[in-house]
Amino acid sequence: IQSMRSSTVTKNDVARALRLAADQMAEGSATFDVRVQGSSRDLHPILRDEVYRLATEALRNAFRHAAAQNVEVEIRYDEKYFRLRIRDDGKGIPSDVLSGDGREGHYGLPGMRERAKLVGGKLAIWTEMPGGTEIELTIPGTRAYVKSTRRFWYFGKRSAIEADEKETIERE
Repeated sequence: IQSMRSSTVTKNDVARALRLAADQMAEGSATFDVRVQGSSRDLHPILRDEVYRLATEALRNAFRHAAAQNVEVEIRYDEKYFRLRIRDDGKGIPSDVLSGDGREGHYGLPGMRERAKLVGGKLAIWTEMPGGTEIELTIPGTRAYVKSTRRFWYFGKRSAIEADEKETIERE
């Protein structure tokens, strides 16, 4: 119960937290690499925890279900978007599992989709049998990054950020 309330990534270093999680999951059975592009920025705490949980689920799937030998995580911080990509060379995901709600009794893929939606992001999954899987989470920077002048509202509540995003989209 205590872990439900505490932040998973206490120092706002997603890359470091994912390295530690992957080291425990891989147990020497696969190579793992994390690459960070752009200058690291602080993510909103609740959003950061959801990103971490989504990423660890993708890593767990790569190591446990896909039997991947190589897993790569790319974290990209840029002004407009925060992006997280996880690629593996495992077995891939069967099309019926990917297009549905996942395998019966398994909640990883539906949970990843729910987390992406909760944080206002988009989740894309590409897979090839037996060529591996790539998962990409993209979140608008206005939602992802901590800024002192903006507030972050979670779980679909309206906010000043939404108005700013709408105005930016209309200008573009």
